[in-house]
Amino acid sequence: METGGAAGFWEPGSEILWRYRENGGARFHIARPVTVVRDDAELLAVWLAPGTECMRPVLADGTPVHLEPLESRYTKPRTVQRGRWFGTGVLKLARPGEPWSVWLFWEPGWRFKNWYVNLEEPLVRWEGGVDSVDHFLDISVHPDRTWHWRDEDEFAQAMRDGLMDDQEAEKVRAAGRAAVEVIRAWGPPFSEGWQHWRPDPSWTVPSLPEDWDRTPAHVSS
Repeated sequence: METGGAAGFWEPGSEILWRYRENGGARFHIARPVTVVRDDAELLAVWLAPGTECMRPVLADGTPVHLEPLESRYTKPRTVQRGRWFGTGVLKLARPGEPWSVWLFWEPGWRFKNWYVNLEEPLVRWEGGVDSVDHFLDISVHPDRTWHWRDEDEFAQAMRDGLMDDQEAEKVRAAGRAAVEVIRAWGPPFSEGWQHWRPDPSWTVPSLPEDWDRTPAHVSS
């Protein structure tokens, strides 16, 4: 991994980790190696290539999280498992200090599918990448500029299971409302034409390091 974070911005083509800590805990349970597209004071843009090896959470018996009934999804013991990012790649965009990132999805053949607003803690930068905590609630934004909430049931269940208190939940809702205002105004990044972006064909698929869950030596927001 190349250095960045507090030392400065990553150059395009640098390979870093995009990680999430588990909800209600301190361990990392999601780690995705990505390639930097752009990194400056206004925006971090990274590419998650098809076939990238990632770490993901699963139940202790190996059951994929999404197959577990919602009522017990967040209370059963979990572990992490290596896997691959299947399907088309994802372009992730995050502005410094913003409590969400915007992901772009395509169908095969580069037919643009949708933007996905992932509500989360503002990214924290460190020498090997960026870290966050997912906030369950999300927003889908379609090419015709219509939008809808996603995972409201998971958000409600996380509150019932004590993974988020009322104060934190209201902060997440407020972040969601702020994101909706950006969507309605068709502000950046939706207005910036990222759906026409394509990855550099010379880029290779980044590898997942053995110390993917290491504790950062230095962090910055």
